[in-house]
Amino acid sequence: MIKALLSALLVLVAVSSAFGKYIPKTGKRIPQTLSRGWGDQLIWAQTYEEGLYWSRSRNKPLMIVFHLADCPHSAALKKVITEDNDIQKRLDEDFIILNLMYETTDKHLSPDGQYVPRILFVDPSMTVRADINGRYRNRLYAYEPADLTLLKTNMDAAKKLLKSEL
Repeated sequence: MIKALLSALLVLVAVSSAFGKYIPKTGKRIPQTLSRGWGDQLIWAQTYEEGLYWSRSRNKPLMIVFHLADCPHSAALKKVITEDNDIQKRLDEDFIILNLMYETTDKHLSPDGQYVPRILFVDPSMTVRADINGRYRNRLYAYEPADLTLLKTNMDAAKKLLKSEL
């Protein structure tokens, strides 16, 4: 009797954990340390150069998230992005993604300074899309948890530019 109850409990726990997060079309993936908590089920590029290569070869825009582990603003943005199934699905299907906890040597990735969190888009022609930015004048590429709608709009713009310009 106890074994049957434990088995039923285990099945319930397994089933309930499957309902909360976005699961890619290819099925559940092994968590990557490269996600750094931004979406363990997603495939993340290891380096900027690898992200550029994948972007070009797969004809998808690259989305780069600059953040720090101990930054409360980065943690708040990470929380809302990982909990939004629509964004997780878009990242999985439509983008090459990279998150960086350090600055790169490419000056194009810090057009208005080095701050976190910031999100930049790069098209497959390796052009940093400085025209896709957030709502702040002093930090053009910064997003806060309340800016998810704007982030989704900017993700759509990055995809639309991909189709219209390339």
